[in-house]
Amino acid sequence: MRPQILFPLFAQVTSLPGIGPRFGKLLEGLCGPHVADLLWHRPSALIDRSFHPKVKDAPAGKIATITVTVDAHVRPYNPRQPYRVRCRDETGFLHLVFFHVKGDYLQRLLPAGAKRVVSGKVEYFNDEVQITHPDHILDAAEAEKLPAIEPVYPLTAGLPLRTVQKAVAVAVSRAPTLPEWTEPTVLTQRKWPSWREALTAVHAPASEVDLLPEAPARERLAYDELMASQLAIALLRRHTKRLPGRELRAPGALRNKAIAALPYKLTASQRQALAEIAGDMASDHRMLRLLQGDVGSGKTVVALIAMLDTAEAGAQAALMAPTEILARQHHATLSALAAPAGVSVALLTGREKGKPREALLEGLSSGETKIVVGTHALFQEGVEFHNLALAVIDEQHRFGVEQRAALSAKGKGVDILAMTATPIPRTLMLAAYGDMEHSRLTEKPAGRQPITTRTVPLARLEEVIAGVDRALAGGAKVYWICPLVEESEELDLAAVDERQAYLKERFGSRVGLVHGRMKGPQKDAAMEAFAQGDIDLLVATTVVEVGVDVSAATVMVIEHAERFGLAQLHQLRGRIGRGDQASACLLLYGQPLGETAKQRLAILRETDDGFRIAEEDLKLRGAGEVLGTRQSGLPEFRLADLVAHAQLLEMARDDARLVLHRDPELTSSRGRALRTLLYLFERDAAARYLRSG
Repeated sequence: MRPQILFPLFAQVTSLPGIGPRFGKLLEGLCGPHVADLLWHRPSALIDRSFHPKVKDAPAGKIATITVTVDAHVRPYNPRQPYRVRCRDETGFLHLVFFHVKGDYLQRLLPAGAKRVVSGKVEYFNDEVQITHPDHILDAAEAEKLPAIEPVYPLTAGLPLRTVQKAVAVAVSRAPTLPEWTEPTVLTQRKWPSWREALTAVHAPASEVDLLPEAPARERLAYDELMASQLAIALLRRHTKRLPGRELRAPGALRNKAIAALPYKLTASQRQALAEIAGDMASDHRMLRLLQGDVGSGKTVVALIAMLDTAEAGAQAALMAPTEILARQHHATLSALAAPAGVSVALLTGREKGKPREALLEGLSSGETKIVVGTHALFQEGVEFHNLALAVIDEQHRFGVEQRAALSAKGKGVDILAMTATPIPRTLMLAAYGDMEHSRLTEKPAGRQPITTRTVPLARLEEVIAGVDRALAGGAKVYWICPLVEESEELDLAAVDERQAYLKERFGSRVGLVHGRMKGPQKDAAMEAFAQGDIDLLVATTVVEVGVDVSAATVMVIEHAERFGLAQLHQLRGRIGRGDQASACLLLYGQPLGETAKQRLAILRETDDGFRIAEEDLKLRGAGEVLGTRQSGLPEFRLADLVAHAQLLEMARDDARLVLHRDPELTSSRGRALRTLLYLFERDAAARYLRSG
């Protein structure tokens, strides 16, 4: 149960004065439904109102606070014209300009002869000094109420800054004094204020320095947020470890047959990962392991061997892929790899219908089918396993925790092996996947050739097409990737169609097309024709980003490369260079090129180390962008910045582990304070893993 001391912070934002249903809805969309959400809505800039010039000395474009006497009201003849109030001091006239004025509101606010303090942005119009819609108008006797420095918050359409400022100020005033959950030595070393003081300071910045991630108040709050997250992850991990697993041991006859038939030797990191997985499967705890490997590092082989071990131990294994293209690709690859061991692999997607589907489901429920590959169709109702013991989840970041749980619920004590070809920086590993053990595949299989990467301006398109012509004449297969951005999907799809039509004019029927709006069978037919048939140049959107394996493809052209993220470009490039031929990737960019895009393209030219690229991507784009926040399982951080606060994340991880080692149920005074922290940051689910106390 949430502690009573936090009740005021979990009231609806509409309980704040001045926040009715309309503003409440806008505030909820901007930062969340509760008063606490306003506490985490940080100022992004500030307004300095400390400049107090006379009227004649007020420079255009600057925020000024000026004391004036109201002279006269000048009503417009036409309602479209502005309403003007003429004011003055001893040096000249200042005109206050208002649009869409209703009633006698301004007469009451600015009566003739009254002395007023006015603050806003100075403009010059027809050589007259004016302020349009001043930010503040106060009686001169109340001038000290005007803040010299004012926080500016991120806003949304229809929500005025003043409304947000007032709502946040009330939210901060309602924040209770909470028991301290951070070690006193850490507070002293870091010169951090208490939680309540930090909250007040973050919302009352005195200078630009106070807005920086390393400002003590911001650091303190960021650490609180990271600590709540790491404590929740540590509790979840402990809970998972306590769940009964099952001991699976296989003599290794099936795996040995499959390995003997491979045309290459397993790499050292593949052997290491297999040993770690076998150890997990043989223990009586559930496995929850993330297998990270760059494109082409051989994750599929590792997954297959784990699945063969499961089959040999008399149980079933399932591999879940995020898309149908990928599921079919995996099915083809795994079937070929498993054939020497005499094991067949089934395929279940939404497309299997009628008698074949019934036969497939019968094979799963009877236990006759040992290994199945599929999409999320695997965890739907009506799919029953006889004895599911291992679930392999490909492209882990495309699935939420719920989907992971739904698949593991199809069996008892199911071991989970998640795989990702998106190299994840260490900081993000801790933040998003701290509940998992991890194995990394660091080498490429032997015989792979390096990929030459070049950047070319779009203006030189014809030269690139001539180069593609030469490559095709030499027997190469070529990918031509076009960007697809959700906001302008229609326009982008039109551009993809146009590019295909243009290339078709040059190269005829050898040009194919694949994009996400096509129906499954169409996509599969196009991919099949590219892999095996008479399509040699495939125009595609990023649907080919993961898992698609055509070893004859040695050239990739990426159009408008500046519109892609670093990790995504790296993923795409990994589709070529999968055979023993030298490969080339051409990054076509539109001009002018922004600074971040320049850095991105330069890094890709320098390296093909996915882990280094992931670290650089994190620096350039931030955490949410790198993983795609919503579906990544990455908690949404609002006070912490995973790049600036990476060291704090390590500290929080170590502290959380130490706390639970010393005080497993958080019953000491610090432990009880940490329980409050979990509820404060809405980690209620993790708090439930604690015994009440």
